[in-house]
Amino acid sequence: MNMDTKNEISGTTRLFGFFAHPAHHSFSPLMYNLSFKDKGIDARYLAFDVAPGQIKQGIDAMRTLDFGGGNLSMPFKQEVIPYLDEVTKRAQLLESVNVIKNDHGKLIGDSVDGEGFFENLLANNIDTKDITMTIFGAGGAGLSIIQAATEHQVKQLFVFKRRNKTFERVKSQLKKIQNGTVTKIDLIDYDDEDQMIRSVSDSKIIVNTTNLGMGDYQAFMPAPPGVLEHLNSHQIVCDAIYSPQETKLLAFAKQQGCRTLNGLGMLIYQGVLSFEFWTGQQPPIEKIKTAIKQQLAK
Repeated sequence: MNMDTKNEISGTTRLFGFFAHPAHHSFSPLMYNLSFKDKGIDARYLAFDVAPGQIKQGIDAMRTLDFGGGNLSMPFKQEVIPYLDEVTKRAQLLESVNVIKNDHGKLIGDSVDGEGFFENLLANNIDTKDITMTIFGAGGAGLSIIQAATEHQVKQLFVFKRRNKTFERVKSQLKKIQNGTVTKIDLIDYDDEDQMIRSVSDSKIIVNTTNLGMGDYQAFMPAPPGVLEHLNSHQIVCDAIYSPQETKLLAFAKQQGCRTLNGLGMLIYQGVLSFEFWTGQQPPIEKIKTAIKQQLAK
């Protein structure tokens, strides 16, 4: 990749992009343009709001314009896979891609959200080998954390999900993710409050990957107070949500004496992993944290 210490746009500037709908809320341009500048890499990153059903045209544009790579968010993480040349094993298991690298014309997809979650735990000196975890939700973020947990040799995962039309399909997918690993994964009906109490009580780390705590659901928690009152000071409670920076769940857990982590670290470290996937270099993590926190404070 061409290096340009002045970091001005030139005839050789490489383009990277974020493809989503909506896209303009994203912190990705801030994170990656800061990183390209810091590393003296002649590249720019832009956000593209792609209409539903148009991701094939987006990928065709990546090829035609020789993008260096890109990121994807909803609703394209699954839809994009047939248009790529290759996907990693974990992306296959998750049936989801959130980062693409253009490797000399070959588009390779990976999924790094879950690994980003564990990189953030490691950065906070939290060891996860042989532990028990409870995860609320089994959507895209939940599944990515579950898959990464198997790679980090988590012993037991209790996963709570609504018993709706996707319950059996997710159960089947979790069996594939568990296969050949040391991790035992139990998918449990969200309405089983007695089991939820037992699972939360037995877990070192509890993670919310639902939307309960953000947007229109800001006043909600992913579990009833009768469950969460079993939390104690030996436990760590994480939320994939980063806006607000302290959800109702994290505030409750803090009152129970728990250590808490919001979703900002997961967001940043999946960005770190994407940048490393494209460039082979580590971005300036502390500068990224500062810039995003400043943006969130506005």
